[in-house]
Formats: sequence, C-alpha cells, structure tokens
Amino acid sequence: MEKDKLNRFVESWGIMGSVWGMNTSTARVHALLIATDEPLSLDNIAKRLSISRGNASMCLKELRNWGVIKQVKEPGDRKDYYVTEPDIWKMFFAIARERKKREFDPAVEAIREVLPYSDKRSKSSAGARLQQMEEFLTTLDRIAERFLENEEAARSVLSFLSGSSGADGS
Repeated sequence: MEKDKLNRFVESWGIMGSVWGMNTSTARVHALLIATDEPLSLDNIAKRLSISRGNASMCLKELRNWGVIKQVKEPGDRKDYYVTEPDIWKMFFAIARERKKREFDPAVEAIREVLPYSDKRSKSSAGARLQQMEEFLTTLDRIAERFLENEEAARSVLSFLSGSSGADGS
C-alpha cells in the first residue's frame, strides 16, 4: 500500500476510533495493524507512527484488552509481534461488547441507582423522565445483549437491515 494512503487511513481511523471510545493513538496503532499484512514489532509500530515505545506499548495492551489484536512470535526472534484480528465482524463484535461493558452498563447502573431517590410519588417531570430513561435503557440493554450473544444471528440481522443478500455483506 502506498505510504500516503496508509497514513491517511491511519489518521482517519484514529479520529474515528475516538468516537468508538478508543484514544486516538490506540486507534492509529490498530489501523496500522489492520492495513499491514506482516506482524509488526513494538519498535516497528512506534517508528512508523512516530510515537514513543511507551505509548505504543500502552496502545498494544489496550488493543489486546479490547480483543482486537494478538501477540505472536516469529520463529528465531525473541521480540513480540502483533497482528490484528483477521475477521472484521469478530473485531466489530469485540469492540461492541467492550463499549457496552465500559460505557453503556455503567450508565444503566447509574440510572437504576438514582431512580429510587427520584420523586415518583409527586409525578415530577424529572422523576417521570428518569423512569422513562430507565425503561428506554433497559430496552436497549436487552437488544444489545441479544445482539451480542449470537454473532451469526446478528450478522444476518445486519445484512437484512442493510439490504444485502448475505451475512458477508455481499
């Protein structure tokens, strides 16, 4: 891949990654691994992205925690190398599960904690909004749980909704 096209992809993915709940550097490392065929070492990653080895190391750890990259060994080399999850759908589901766990679940828990203390008896507008919010979030939580529990079924639903003929997007 041409260097400037790769750089553009890396930078775009970095910006988009921040929307997904990843910091920009982590998303940039992820993009580099997505667009590279061969496994990359920590030193390669840091050099190619012009970031410190420490930053690259933290990014790789975070990506492993998200479940979207793997650490591999190269025969005859003591260094650790990294590759991305090859299946984009598995990557998507790993990110969705992690985002739900990190962001959505705490929001649901917080609304459930505050709800008993809202003034439901006087039917205040704040109490009614909180009750509606809890019901809405509970509905979304159920949908997310069902969606994330069966990747194959979820892929079929997404294909149906997108109007494509198969779960592979064709």
